[in-house]
Amino acid sequence: MELFKRNKAATAVLIVLACVGVGAWIYQLMGGLAVTGMSNGVSWGAYITMFMFFVGLSAGGLIVASSASVFHIKAFKQVAMPAVILSTVCICLAGMFVLIDLGGIQRVWRVVTGPNPASPLVWDICVITCYLVINILYLHFMRKGAERAVAMVSRFALPCAILVHSVTAWIFGLQIAKEGWFSAIMAPIFMASAMDSGLALLLIVLSALNASGRFKTPKELIASLAGLLATCIAVDAYFIFCEVLTMGYPGAAGAETLALMVTGPTAPFFWFEVIGGLLVPFCVLVFAKNRAKTGLVVGASVLVVAGVLCKRVWLLFTSFIGQNVAGAPGVMTADGWAMAGSYAPTLVEVTIIVGVVSVGALGFMALASKLLQPAAEEETVPAATSRTSAPELEFDPQVA
Repeated sequence: MELFKRNKAATAVLIVLACVGVGAWIYQLMGGLAVTGMSNGVSWGAYITMFMFFVGLSAGGLIVASSASVFHIKAFKQVAMPAVILSTVCICLAGMFVLIDLGGIQRVWRVVTGPNPASPLVWDICVITCYLVINILYLHFMRKGAERAVAMVSRFALPCAILVHSVTAWIFGLQIAKEGWFSAIMAPIFMASAMDSGLALLLIVLSALNASGRFKTPKELIASLAGLLATCIAVDAYFIFCEVLTMGYPGAAGAETLALMVTGPTAPFFWFEVIGGLLVPFCVLVFAKNRAKTGLVVGASVLVVAGVLCKRVWLLFTSFIGQNVAGAPGVMTADGWAMAGSYAPTLVEVTIIVGVVSVGALGFMALASKLLQPAAEEETVPAATSRTSAPELEFDPQVA
C-alpha cells in the first residue's frame, strides 16, 4: 500500500490510536453506558453528535461523483473516485457511532426482530444501509470501468444521498417535545450543512492527495469546487437565518430556546459556527482570486468542517437544557434528583471517538492506495486532452 509506505509514522500513530479506541470500546461494553457522560436526562451525547457529523460529511463526495454522470459535468469525473471513497468511509464511520451508542452490540438484533415502522430511527437504518450499498456498487463499477453501470447507479445515488440526510434530520425534526429540534426546515438545514461540510472535506482530501503526489487534481477544478462550496455556505447561512428569525420573532414559542442558543452553555459553539464556519469562509471563497489559492481554499474548508461540527453540538445539546414537560420532577443523577441533566464527554468517549476516526483514516488510505490511479500514470495523458477537460465545468450534451 503506497500511502502507508510513504507515511509510515502517521500510519503507526493511527494504528496505535485505533487499538486504544478498541480497548476503550471493550471497556465500555463491560461497564455499559454508565462509563459515558450520558444519563436519562441527556440520553444522546458525543456519539450521536459524531453520527450526525459523519453522515453529513459523506454527502459532498457522493453528490459530486453522481453529478458527473447525472448532469454530465465532465470536470467532476476526474475526482469521482476519491469522492466516492471518502463518502464510503464517512458513512461507515457514521454507522459505527450508532452501534457504539447502543451500549451493547448484542442489541442490534432487535432492529430486525422488533422494528417500529413509525420510528424515524428505523427509517434511518434502512436508508443508511441502502446508501452504503450504493457507495460500494459505485466503487465496484468505477474500478471496472463500466460507465453505463456507473451512470445507472448515479441516478439512484443522488436521491439516496438527499434522502439519508433528510431522514437523519427527521429523527430530530419530528420530536414535538423539543422546541429546538421541532422544525419543518430541519431537513433542509441538515442537507445544506451536509453539502458544505462534505464539499469542504473533499477539498481538503484532494489537496492532501495533491501534496502527496498520489493523485493530481487540476487547480482549476479545485477553484470550481471552492466556488460551489461558497454557494452551499450561503444557502446554509440562509436556512439558519430563517430558523433563528422564526424562533426569535416576538411572541414565538422558541424565544427561550433561542436565548439559550445565543447566550447559554452552547453559545460558543453557535457563534463559532456563524462567524468561523459561515461568515469567514464565505468572505474568503466569494472572491475568484482567493479560490485560485489552494492554501486559502484549504483554510476556509477547515473552518467550514469545524463550524458544522459545532453546529451538531449546539443543535443536539441546546434542546437537552430544558425539560421535556414543564414541572417535571427531575432526573436522577449520582447525587440524587436534579431538575435538569448535565453532560460532558468522558475520557472513554473521547478515546473511542479518536479510535473510530483513526480507523476511518486508515480505511481511506487503504482504499485510496488500491483504487486511485497514480499521478505518474495520469501525466502520460497528452497535455491537449488535459487542457480541454480540466479548466471548466463543461456539460456533456448527451441526454440522460
